[in-house]
Amino acid sequence: MTRVIDRGAITAAYVGIGMAATIAVSFLLVIPIEPVYWLLALPAGLVIGYYANQKSDRRAGPWSRMLANALFAGIVTGLTLALLLLGTKAIFFFADNGYPDFNRVDEAGQQIPPTCQSGADCVYQRYVAAGNGNALASAGVTDAATFTRFYWAQQASTAVTLIVLTEAGALIGGLAYGFTRPKAREASSVNGAPA
Repeated sequence: MTRVIDRGAITAAYVGIGMAATIAVSFLLVIPIEPVYWLLALPAGLVIGYYANQKSDRRAGPWSRMLANALFAGIVTGLTLALLLLGTKAIFFFADNGYPDFNRVDEAGQQIPPTCQSGADCVYQRYVAAGNGNALASAGVTDAATFTRFYWAQQASTAVTLIVLTEAGALIGGLAYGFTRPKAREASSVNGAPA
């Protein structure tokens, strides 16, 4: 064997990137329901783990090769899901200017309270205004700086969870393919009829 994974698994990894992008656009931007994004990580991994071996037409060969195909496609898909989540969160975190709850002006151009500084402070003020101030304070979050550390620790934890769920799904998909895969073609008899 010259490669650790089959060429079909590399193609499946590209498909996984596209699948992750579709899920991200659908459930982080178009219909922002983040828990659905988390829930789709496991089945996405399952599908891509199975597909990596199907695309490789892996009918025979060692289990280690089938699992390597599945895990490779799964890790690429999981990393893409995690990076798209973090990228989307970063855009909304650092570009938050507070409007329409903060930093408003009247017809004369005079600022209307309350105000916040764009970025972390506005996000923090939104959480406090939504009634989460006591919960944040009990976690040691009292200003924009502590909120930033807390927020990104939570996002990193979510990203790792997405990777683990996707990789677990890919492993299950690889195992499912291994148990249900088509068997190697039988050798033909001398006259050309199936053996």
